[in-house]
Amino acid sequence: MPGMAASPSIFERIQLPKATFEMHFLEWLLPEKEETIEHYAQRVSENVTHENVILVGVSFGGILVQEMKQFLKVKKVIIISSVKSNVELPRRMKVAKSTKAYKLIPTKLFENIEGLAKFTFGSSIIKQRLKLYEKFLAVRDKIYLDWSIEQIVNWKRTEVDPEVIHIHGDADEVFPIKYIKNAIPVKGGTHIMILTKYRWLNDNLPKIMLDTI
Repeated sequence: MPGMAASPSIFERIQLPKATFEMHFLEWLLPEKEETIEHYAQRVSENVTHENVILVGVSFGGILVQEMKQFLKVKKVIIISSVKSNVELPRRMKVAKSTKAYKLIPTKLFENIEGLAKFTFGSSIIKQRLKLYEKFLAVRDKIYLDWSIEQIVNWKRTEVDPEVIHIHGDADEVFPIKYIKNAIPVKGGTHIMILTKYRWLNDNLPKIMLDTI
């Protein structure tokens, strides 16, 4: 499951041994009116047709696959550049929740790819890469963006699921690692390490999936 507003193309550099793994990509649906993240997760789960799957989610997709776990028979849940509970959210998001400041975010402006890329991937993006990010950021619907931000900031999970495997970059701007506990660290990994640290992921994801790391 890709990150907020992202298409499955963010996984295009991830290559797992074909003799062992079969990769299936999930996409974001438009949320229903006042839909809870639990109900949304159930709807997305209907697109998973196998049992004993390994769910992999990036950023907000990592939050979603944790919610999907209750509706599926899963072998593992792996999250990348994400959080395992609302305790791991950065302070600015907790302040936004208490003040409801997230409602003031002008998501209409995210129709501009630069604004959406900075919000989704972090402020360190380079302008030359914007054309590349335009390919990855496929969902720019205002209703979806408003809903996604509200779900992240107001995520109710307070206890970490000990079965969730967490991979996190030590240079993540969106979810700083200082708030993260019990994660597999990736040196130099930013919030977009699914794109920039794909070699590390290609080397290590199969080992993590097969418990050989």
